[in-house]
Amino acid sequence: AESERLARLLGVLQSIEAAPEPHLLLHPEGPIGTARTGMILSEVTPALNREAQRLRAALQEVAMLRALQEAAVSTLEEGLQGAQAARTELSQAVSNRTDLPKRFTTDQEAMENLVDTADTLASFAAGLMSATVEDTSVSIAQPDFTEAQGTLELPVLGRVIRGMGEADSAGVRRPGWIIATRPLTLVTLPWPATIRYLGPLLDYGLVAVVEPGEGYLLVLAGLGQLYGEVGEVLPKGAPIGLMSGEDTSGDQALLISNSSGVGSEASETLYMELRHDGEPVDPAQWFAVSVD
Repeated sequence: AESERLARLLGVLQSIEAAPEPHLLLHPEGPIGTARTGMILSEVTPALNREAQRLRAALQEVAMLRALQEAAVSTLEEGLQGAQAARTELSQAVSNRTDLPKRFTTDQEAMENLVDTADTLASFAAGLMSATVEDTSVSIAQPDFTEAQGTLELPVLGRVIRGMGEADSAGVRRPGWIIATRPLTLVTLPWPATIRYLGPLLDYGLVAVVEPGEGYLLVLAGLGQLYGEVGEVLPKGAPIGLMSGEDTSGDQALLISNSSGVGSEASETLYMELRHDGEPVDPAQWFAVSVD
């Protein structure tokens, strides 16, 4: 309807513009018809002018919005390229770390046997301690993990979509949390911890198992890249890996996101499980976040 109205308006304006001025003053009915026509035109012309001005303003607004959109896309492209460069630099910096103390070394044969024979995460965690050899010459003072109860932050920027014991989309219930996050999000430690295992495990993908305190194991599963070595003692906030996913820095469709904030923006999931003395505990007692 709007396009038809604008088409009629443009037709009228073009007709007036194309007609020679003397012809506008002539009418087949003579002077009276000419006078009537002049009166009608005098009444219609202001309305046509107002409509034309409104149309010009709308076109100017569209042009301004298009320019702002193009500027926003350019800014976001630069930011995403910077993020990719930062990830590359981070990976290089982590691989160059040489100053981290090691509390354990890996018994490679025992670890491979454990990974091959474990049929559940619980059985893997139970046998994990026997697959590492403690270095008694290294003494490292660590804060008491029990004091962190109720204060920990999530290891990734995201939201908890499945709580402990809640069924996932496949109907599987797990004794941990499922956290929705973006592709290539950095995964960090919520508390100082010792790396106990890094690598693939069962159907969890790449897994990091760390020991934040005596008798406690924190399992982070579903990563796309892992950092560090078994036995290293990492501080709170240290990177332990990156989530899976494709680099979207060149994807124009993701540069202008919709208002719902869903879809590919949070297409990856991290599984997090906390265990104490071999038994799972509810992360809700330890992390200062709620389950959606």
